[in-house]
Amino acid sequence: SRSVETYRAEMERLASTLPEYPVVMAMYGVGKSFGPQLMAEIGDVRRFPRRSSIVGFAGVDPAVDQSGKHDAKSTPTTKRGSPHLRKTLYQIVCTYLRKAPEDEPVYQFLDRNRAEGKPYFVYMTAAQNKFLRIYYARVKECLEAFDAQQNSTQS
Repeated sequence: SRSVETYRAEMERLASTLPEYPVVMAMYGVGKSFGPQLMAEIGDVRRFPRRSSIVGFAGVDPAVDQSGKHDAKSTPTTKRGSPHLRKTLYQIVCTYLRKAPEDEPVYQFLDRNRAEGKPYFVYMTAAQNKFLRIYYARVKECLEAFDAQQNSTQS
């Protein structure tokens, strides 16, 4: 128990040195435990050329099942990539289910899918996908602003 807390404190200390730390910690559902985990598992978001790349990396994208005239209506997720990242995303979305505010976009998306009668696994995976796309956009914008600020101070 003590060693887990020591590792958790060290993860938070290291993560707090990164420029995107305040942006990640400001996201709903991300706390002192999940924030550093997300940042550690994803790394630098600039290595992903588009948001679909990071969703594929996490393995929360639906698989394609098409051949000729066959087009499957329901397909499982690809589950490629980091299982630790998928678990962290799942836990964050569970936080949304328990106590998310009504004006939170991921919660609205989750609630709308649930109201449409979609199965649990489908709406949970879709919400993880949505959260990850929002994470990608916010962190990428933050890092681009940080890079621009660094370049202007060096000039």
